[in-house]
Amino acid sequence: MTHKPTLDAYLTRHAGSDMLRVAVAEVVASLAAAAIRVSEAVSLGALAEIVEEARGHNAGGDEQKDMDVWADRQFREALKACAIAAFASEEVDELEIWDASQPLCVAIDPVDGSGNLELNMPVGTIFSIMPTPDEFVLASAADRTLVWPAGTSQLAAGFVIYGPQTTLVLSLGEAVDIFTLDRRSGHFRLTQANVRLPDQDQPEYSINASNYRHWEEPVRAFIDECQAGADGPSGRDHNMRWHGALVADTFRALTRGGIYLYPADARSGYGQGRLRLIYEAYPMAFLMERAGGAGSNGRIRILDIRATSLHQRVPLILGATNKVARLETLHNRPGLWPPTSAPLFANRGLFRV
Repeated sequence: MTHKPTLDAYLTRHAGSDMLRVAVAEVVASLAAAAIRVSEAVSLGALAEIVEEARGHNAGGDEQKDMDVWADRQFREALKACAIAAFASEEVDELEIWDASQPLCVAIDPVDGSGNLELNMPVGTIFSIMPTPDEFVLASAADRTLVWPAGTSQLAAGFVIYGPQTTLVLSLGEAVDIFTLDRRSGHFRLTQANVRLPDQDQPEYSINASNYRHWEEPVRAFIDECQAGADGPSGRDHNMRWHGALVADTFRALTRGGIYLYPADARSGYGQGRLRLIYEAYPMAFLMERAGGAGSNGRIRILDIRATSLHQRVPLILGATNKVARLETLHNRPGLWPPTSAPLFANRGLFRV
C-alpha cells in the first residue's frame, strides 16, 4: 500500500495556489487527523479510556454517549486552526460562530451510529464543508441557520467508516475517491479513485423493514415491488441489508449499487424521518450525486431543500437514479399505488396487470 498516494499529497495537488481550495484542504486534513484518533479509540473498545455510557440526549433527541462527546471534542480541537466561520455539530444545541469573516462553514456528525459501538459493528463520522454566505456576516445569531447555504453550495463532503478498515470517502466537488488508513504509516492512502455506482439495476435495498406498517403508502408500494422479486415489475429477486448506521449503508450503495431508504413514518417523532439535513443528508446526497447516483426525500432532490433549523430532519433516499426516480414517481403520482400494493393486484390477485 505504501506506493499509493497519501491524502496529504492528494489535497496538495488539488489545492494548488487557489486560496479557497487551500482552506478546504486544510479542513479535510484536520478532520482526517482527528478521525485517526477516533479510529484508535473505537478499535480499543472497552479498553479505551472513554466510559461508553449514555449521557442523556443530544439536541436532536438521540441518545448521547461518551464517545459522541469525546469525538466531537477531537474534531472541534483539530479544526481550531482552520479558516472556519461557523461550526455545526449533532452534539451541540446551537450553531457556533467562530470567526464570521472566514470563508468556510463546517457541519459534522462526530459518531454516526454510535448505538452500534456496543455491538462491535461499524460506526462513522460525516462532514460537510460549505462556503460562508455573504449574508451570514450580517445575520443575527438567531437567523444564521436560516441563511445556511443549500446543499448545492457544498465545496466538499465526506464520511469515515470505522470498521475492519478505517475508510474515508471524499469528494472535493468533482469525483468521489476512497482512502484507507494505513496504520503502519499513520496516513490515509488513496485506494479507489473516481467511484461510480456500478449497476443501476443492482437488486439490493437497505431499509428497516420492521417499520413497514408505519410507512407512507408510496414507500410500502416500492418495497412491495422489491419483495415481489422475479414476479414483480423488476423481474429480479432482491436482497435486503440493514446496518443501522448511515455510513455503512451508504458505503454499500456507493460501492455495490442499489438503494438506501430512511423514510418518514407515522410514529411520534418520525414524521420528517430521523436523519438531519445539514450534517447527514446534505453530505451523503452530495457524494451520491458525484458518484452518478441520486439523493431525494421521496419527492424532491435533497440538495435543493433549504435548512430552516440546525437539527432539521428529512426523509432520506440514496442510490441508483432509476430507483430514486421510481420512489419520487410513487410519491408524486398516488394513482400508481394500487397496482403495486393492493391485495387484489398481487401475484395471485384477481386483477393483476
